[in-house]
Amino acid sequence: MNSQSNQICTTNAKQQAEAGALLVDVREACDAHALALDAPEVLNLPLSVLGSRWQELPSDRELVTVCQTGEQSQIASQFLLSKGLTRVRTMRGGIVLWMQKGYPVIGRRFTSFDEEQGSAQQFNRDNETPRGSEGKIQ
Repeated sequence: MNSQSNQICTTNAKQQAEAGALLVDVREACDAHALALDAPEVLNLPLSVLGSRWQELPSDRELVTVCQTGEQSQIASQFLLSKGLTRVRTMRGGIVLWMQKGYPVIGRRFTSFDEEQGSAQQFNRDNETPRGSEGKIQ
């Protein structure tokens, strides 16, 4: 599957969450606790541990991977697809685009990467997950 074909917009991700999809937030726990999606069901499963814990995810329901901007969640989505999960989508734009659309969050809201230094630090921590040279989960 090509990397763009499993991406969905934030509007569709929100609709899928309301219809029963599980949103899988792959940011580190500290980032997810500081700012979280306010949706019916969100599971924080950081990319840094996804390689050892992916089997905890249900294979019988829609999964939408989410991160800060969409990049880390795309890596997670591709990994889950490679493990045989077929109902996996990536929310394009991440929590940043979710907030820009005015969708609900729990925590301090910001609307752009550059709005404040704290949000930039959250982005940087999101990009520090251990990956191999090709961006794959170890």
